[in-house]
Amino acid sequence: MSDNLSPVTMDAATPVEKLASLKQLTMVTYILYALSAFTGFTGLVAIIINYVKREDTAGTIYASHFTWQIRTFWWSLVWMILGAVTVLIGVGFLILFIDGIWVLYRIVKGFLNWNDGKPMPV
Repeated sequence: MSDNLSPVTMDAATPVEKLASLKQLTMVTYILYALSAFTGFTGLVAIIINYVKREDTAGTIYASHFTWQIRTFWWSLVWMILGAVTVLIGVGFLILFIDGIWVLYRIVKGFLNWNDGKPMPV
């Protein structure tokens, strides 16, 4: 009984398929983060994906993208809370504006590096 599916053949194709899947997933998370400016909840979906799939990205360029996205989410949340708390004294609007620009920069830079096949500096 001859079987064409040997473990060596399956393992050889797995890294390519895994990288293609991770590349697509990384793009999806960038899009979800970008959409969170309009919907709010898609950022939560993206951070959950980041944590659930983070181990799968180990040893690939996408690990740096996931770290970049996770750090962007948490630091943005910190600055958003600080901005919301200080809105009453007037400085909060400036903090929220700067936070929005910073998040936009991080999403664009991450997406451009993703598109060029480059890791993120972390």
